[in-house]
Amino acid sequence: MVSGLRSRDQRIVAGRLVLVPLAVDDADEMAGVLGDPALHAFIGGEPLDAAALRERYARLVAGHSRDGAEEWFNWIVRGPDGNAVGTVQATVTDGGRKAEVAWVVGTPWQGRGYATEAARALVGWLTAGGVVDVVAHVHPDHAASEAVARRAGLSPTATVHDGEREWALHAEPDGG
Repeated sequence: MVSGLRSRDQRIVAGRLVLVPLAVDDADEMAGVLGDPALHAFIGGEPLDAAALRERYARLVAGHSRDGAEEWFNWIVRGPDGNAVGTVQATVTDGGRKAEVAWVVGTPWQGRGYATEAARALVGWLTAGGVVDVVAHVHPDHAASEAVARRAGLSPTATVHDGEREWALHAEPDGG
């Protein structure tokens, strides 16, 4: 476990939502949630089918990169009715001091504030666990994701990676 961060098996309550730790068995449900090609307009690629998601999820639930330099935290975002509406994730590095975050909400559930609630809860969980620097990469034409980043406490930087603007939050470490 990364210093300060609680178990990757922890559920996080986020307003109307619950972030539930990712499991390989979520692949069938998530293939439907993430199946709209429009979700890939800003990130590229194509939707994965359930079999490909199972393979991906099996790697992610391992919790870390092969070299151990990254720790992976992934949750399914479950709506008020308990059904999956999206995902959030954090890749934690630098001994638990830095996290890169991402979020996605399926097309039918967009515009309800779910991404904002989930992203805020994720950022709060990370900073409460000792993460000092949180970053997200957002396509400059994706106004909805920019709004989520802003509402989660991140600010745009001048840094651009692969055509995406870096958004960042620097939290003061406890006691400092």
